[in-house]
Amino acid sequence: MKPFEAIVREHGAVVLRVCRAVLGPDEAEDAWSETFLAALRSYPALPPDANVQAWLVTIAKRKAIDVTRAAARRPVPIPELPEPGPETARPGDHDGLWAALRNLPQRQRETLAYHHLAGLPFAEVAVLLGSTEAACRRSAADGMKKLRTLEAEDLR
Repeated sequence: MKPFEAIVREHGAVVLRVCRAVLGPDEAEDAWSETFLAALRSYPALPPDANVQAWLVTIAKRKAIDVTRAAARRPVPIPELPEPGPETARPGDHDGLWAALRNLPQRQRETLAYHHLAGLPFAEVAVLLGSTEAACRRSAADGMKKLRTLEAEDLR
């Protein structure tokens, strides 16, 4: 079996090219280093007839996936957090929908969310809320009526 240093010299450039092609120049060197660190640990168990370059490229591919996943989890720094205001909508907030829903009693809000937003039938909503189907229908109707009233007031 060749010394590991010879493996690095022989295949290092190919692995670096693969890392650059997959990740770009900024992240490639870290992935290259991680590839050879992982390879060093498992090199003694590598069968003598193994295709070393294919083995290293496979490790590099996995390290590139790790780098991509880690980058996706990292927070993106911004200079200053914006203050929430009317122009800053929350996810799912449409034209003040959350503000209107906030004015509803909790049971009506939950019934509308489970039925109209999640698409559950009233029978399943009743099970979730520990109520009856008829009571859930009534809560939804009352909640919709209240939302329409609030919307009409906002339009005036």
